[in-house]
Amino acid sequence: MVDEAESPFLFAYLLDGHGHGQPIDAAGVEAWTPDQGVLWVHLDVLNPAARQWLSARSDIDNLARENLLAGETRPRVVPESDSLLLVLRGVNTNPGADPDDMVSIRVWIDANRIISSRRRKLLSVFDIRDSLDAGKGPTTPSAFVVNLVERLADRIGHVVDAIEEAIEEFEAQAAENTTHSFRSALAARRRETAAIRRYLAPQRDALDRLYRHPGSYFSEKEANELREQSDRITRYLEDLELARERAIVLQEEFQNRMAQEQNARVYLLSVVAAVFLPLTFVTGLLGMNVAGLPGTETPYAFFISLTVMGLLGIALVVFFRWKRWI
Repeated sequence: MVDEAESPFLFAYLLDGHGHGQPIDAAGVEAWTPDQGVLWVHLDVLNPAARQWLSARSDIDNLARENLLAGETRPRVVPESDSLLLVLRGVNTNPGADPDDMVSIRVWIDANRIISSRRRKLLSVFDIRDSLDAGKGPTTPSAFVVNLVERLADRIGHVVDAIEEAIEEFEAQAAENTTHSFRSALAARRRETAAIRRYLAPQRDALDRLYRHPGSYFSEKEANELREQSDRITRYLEDLELARERAIVLQEEFQNRMAQEQNARVYLLSVVAAVFLPLTFVTGLLGMNVAGLPGTETPYAFFISLTVMGLLGIALVVFFRWKRWI
């Protein structure tokens, strides 16, 4: 194939209809005719050459072209009379990336062509390419869509399982670990769950629409497979919702525990202050530097004052115990 820097395509394949794909270069794409087999080209729309090539395709309607080139799009399905446009999202499993930073993949198909585009690498697409190299890939454009949806759901499932395992670990450690870093990690998981749910809900709706109205694009078997993938996405959404609720409960428990601890400290300080308030009054009264204070001429006045204050403190403690304030 032509080097990526010189070609508008990341890669291009001819599907032989039996699971195998033959890579072709840009010249082969331009010379392609339907009788050669199904053509699949994969584009990076950040590449100016790819944008120019796609813009020059007069046989692709404007709506499809705009979506293939768009910067940000929500998952959707746009059926046409003789073609189909899909915009889907997959979790970002690239090394060092956050899974909730979901990557968009746009696919346009007709009876003999598949055009897919992306702005960031999506490993599910490369899985399909590898399966074509191994002779186990899709045989038709509709089979390509089903295969892509299944691979996207597989990776989403792995991330959802990881989130559930993380929440279980948080729950196991919640009674012993209330550090700031622990609470921050829990909050990060909750945000990740919300971000993934944001795109999975419309993706589920798009797949639901696709399998309910497959038109002439999909066979009955493929429509059933799409329904199964839609059900999987629904289950993942339910699992994410449960994980989010569990995270909220954990955060509320942390907040309640912290509030109880703070209330206990404030209560203890209030009791100590209440006990020492009359004692402070007595010491302040006897400490006034004016004439006429009792006991200034009595040698035992200091000890008498200590005794009175001690008895007063004990009486206050007994009173609080009687009132069940302590």
